[in-house]
Order: sequence, then C-alpha cells, then structure tokens
Amino acid sequence: MASPNQSPPPSPPGTTPSLQRFGSRSELDAALADRLERALTQSDAGPAAVMLSGGSTPLPAYRLLAARAPRPAPGLVLLYSDDRYVPSSSDASNYHQTRPLLDALALPPQQVLRVATELSLSDAAADYERRLAQLFERQVRIRLGLLGLGADGHTASLFSAADVIRAQGRLALAVHRPDGRDAVSVTPAVLTRAEQLLFVVAGEDKRSALRALLQRSSDCVAWRAVSDSTHVEVWTEPEAWPEATA
Repeated sequence: MASPNQSPPPSPPGTTPSLQRFGSRSELDAALADRLERALTQSDAGPAAVMLSGGSTPLPAYRLLAARAPRPAPGLVLLYSDDRYVPSSSDASNYHQTRPLLDALALPPQQVLRVATELSLSDAAADYERRLAQLFERQVRIRLGLLGLGADGHTASLFSAADVIRAQGRLALAVHRPDGRDAVSVTPAVLTRAEQLLFVVAGEDKRSALRALLQRSSDCVAWRAVSDSTHVEVWTEPEAWPEATA
C-alpha cells in the first residue's frame, strides 16, 4: 500500500476522525484499492459485509481492484451507502458504476444488496430497510464502510440535519436531493454498525467541508451522521487538504 504523509492512530469515540493525507491522487487511489481488497478477501470467523460508496471519487480504486480479479471471502456481502432513484442501468446509478468490480468479484445476486429502483421510491426504501434488517439479524458485521463527502458537507444521501432527524429509528431512508433527484440512503444507525468507516475525499471543492468534518462541526451533516461511530478515518489528497487545519 502507498505510504501516506501522515498516519495518526485511530480515533477513540467522540474525538476528531483519524486523518491520512496522501501525497497524490494516484497514491490515494492505490491505497484505497489495497484497503478494499483486504476487506473483501479477508476470511475470518463469522459473515462480513463491505459497504461501497457512490460518486466519482472511489471509481478509480474500484477499477484498479477489478483488474486484479480478487477472490472474495466466502459469504461476503456488498451493500451501498446510497443510490440515486434511477434505473439500475443508468450512468447515474451507483450500482451501475460499480459493475466492473461486481463482475470481477462474481458474487451471487443475493450477496449484493442494491437499492431496488424498479420499485416506487417509498417501496425501494422499505425494501432496502427490510434487507438490511435481515442482514443484521443474521449477525453479519460491516467490516468496512466507505463514505464520500460532498462539497456541501453531505455524506451518503443525507443532505440536511432534517434528513438525519428523519432517519432516527430507521435503517434506510427515501431522500429528496437538493438537485431535484430522489435517492435512498442508509442511516446513521447503519453507519454505527460498521467496524471501520472511511471517508475518501478528493478535489479542492471539498476543502471547506473537510475542515468542518475534521473540526466535528455540528453544521456538517457528514459529522452528524457518523458522530456516534467508533472508528472513523478520513483519507485525502493534496487538492482537498484544508490548509487552515494543517
């Protein structure tokens, strides 16, 4: 794995997320591919899941990993932090964007939990909640959960404090996005079940949001979404680095 410029120890609950700043975007992509490969292929006691994030930031790492054709651990389950309410064949679909990696892993369909966007929006959210509940009833643990960070401070498809409040007591949520599209998102209740959460942040437009996340600002929806999680990391590259926090 590429060596980051800074690698502090994991943060205990309630403290600033641990931060790793990589020297270049290519180093970040390579390190993420390595981290994902370990999570996807590690065989140990009990069933495990990995949560993938959408957006453009993790796609290079997904492609790098797909080219390696890794052999997934027995019983591995993949799920998604969120997906836009579009056909699963749409270029805007997070599920569709990860198809090269899915094809390389060759998991049985029942081991890939996607948002069923062929249903109505409310039914898609209810269906995703039901299948997540079944996953947890089987004692499947989320070994690693990837998250993105929007320039507005959102993560998954949780865009506002109101979304976080509506998510209480739920595992999946239908969301009306600020861009006019709809989506289905996991909730903080799912994020707290992840043994490790990893924000992957790239691009200079993310600087303000990254600063707010690292400062644990209550105005940052991403921080509110993960504030009860026990292990949160942030990986970033030079363009996204908020110099004011250095």
